[in-house]
Amino acid sequence: MLETGTEHLLRELTPQVLGALVRRYGHFDACEDAVQEALLAASEQWPRDGVPDQPRAWLITVASRRLTDELRSEEARRRREHNVALEVPLAAPAADDAVPRDADDTLLLLFLCCHPSLNRAAQLALTLRAVGGLTTDEIARALLVPEETMKKRITRAKQSVRTSGIPFRPPPPAELPARLAAVLQVLYLIFNEGYTSTERIDLAEEAIRLARLTYRLLPDNGEVAGLLALMLLTHARRAARTTDAGDLIRLDEQDRALWDRDAIVEGTALVTEAMTRTALGPYQLQAAIAAVHDEAVRAEDTDWVQILALYDLLIRFDDSPVALLNRAVAVAMVQGPRAGLSLVEDAAADPRLARHHRVDVARAHLLELAGDVAEAREAYLTAARRTTSTPEQRYLNARAARLR
Repeated sequence: MLETGTEHLLRELTPQVLGALVRRYGHFDACEDAVQEALLAASEQWPRDGVPDQPRAWLITVASRRLTDELRSEEARRRREHNVALEVPLAAPAADDAVPRDADDTLLLLFLCCHPSLNRAAQLALTLRAVGGLTTDEIARALLVPEETMKKRITRAKQSVRTSGIPFRPPPPAELPARLAAVLQVLYLIFNEGYTSTERIDLAEEAIRLARLTYRLLPDNGEVAGLLALMLLTHARRAARTTDAGDLIRLDEQDRALWDRDAIVEGTALVTEAMTRTALGPYQLQAAIAAVHDEAVRAEDTDWVQILALYDLLIRFDDSPVALLNRAVAVAMVQGPRAGLSLVEDAAADPRLARHHRVDVARAHLLELAGDVAEAREAYLTAARRTTSTPEQRYLNARAARLR
């Protein structure tokens, strides 16, 4: 069994090593296999011999040797001859790479995975696997689709890249805007997976780091600034989000003295500046909502009227069921829980939220506010049965127990 520190290091280095290999060789599938072999070798050797002085270089060297052996094998030669017109040249990145030299290969890999031969769903799935290191089950939950569907989607995405004939290399500057939307969505999903998990804080921190690199690459893009601000304003509450035992604490019950004020100041400044100089976008609006929450000294000081106005703007850009569900809660805080409950039922009719615990959580919260104790308790218990997160199950069962 690997030590926790070594496991964390390997998770952190995996996308960087994969990015370095893909940039050099271009064969995504083969590079991914070679990286997995290098990780296996590290898991066997490092606990015994110690972590090398340059672990990233060690992994790249081992993976490169595995990949070179594969590419030189008779089987690989027959495959290249059969698909000669489809193969990607073994070349280093072009001199006009859009990614700056001080950016690491993880950011490069982000843009590489948002390949023009893939549709948005495939781009997201492939990038969450390669960059976020998420399992198929985690990706399926993040994108609200069945696990088997996601498994097929990832397989098809890899096949599409392999047979597209389009070089898998850093995008020229003209292609950046077309790929940026997928990049930002992937970063947002990686962050959410890390923030909602009590065990994968590294994902949230990595998403923030990559968002900073993206902001450095595109400082005049308001949505890049908005996403970075949203992450900072949300992550600022991390220390107050759980008890020492790992149990979740609802936003209105958190100890706000534990919130990271430096992150709140930075995030608020970012989104304020972006909203005054660029066209509005969904990430800026979500960051603005987070800033209103973070600026309230007490939960009862929260400016729900302003939050509802921001949600009204947000759903013009994003009318997803999750956004509508969040707006329903804001409506309840302004107009009363019954008004919010009616909107929760509207959002619940969306097939993407069928039997999803988020609907039951929102329903339970508003029923509790309305004084329907028995119905609220049943909704909390239903949500606990439907979520796959152990901390959420404990929290929801505890809420139900309070209402017994």
